[in-house]
Amino acid sequence: MSIEPTTLFVILGMAAATYFTRIAGFVLVSHVHMGKRLETALQAVPPAVLMSVIAPTAFASGYAEAGATAITAVAAFRLPLLAVIAVGVGSLLVLRAVVG
Repeated sequence: MSIEPTTLFVILGMAAATYFTRIAGFVLVSHVHMGKRLETALQAVPPAVLMSVIAPTAFASGYAEAGATAITAVAAFRLPLLAVIAVGVGSLLVLRAVVG
């Protein structure tokens, strides 16, 4: 098996761009004073992005998936991540058994 030089160059370029983007975020944030309100807003971004990626697929898949998505979203307000995952998987299994 051989790797073409162009493919290797593209992979390394994407890896470098990803790494430098993440490092730049840490460097820039370390020099900016954030108030409590901005910090709270920024902490809400990852779950919002995750829901925007998952929700369209879940709601288009069926009633069991839509219900499990809604239950998991509600559980995410109160429970830690591992518990939310367990609630999501458990609710999907139960709803698929009940709804079909």
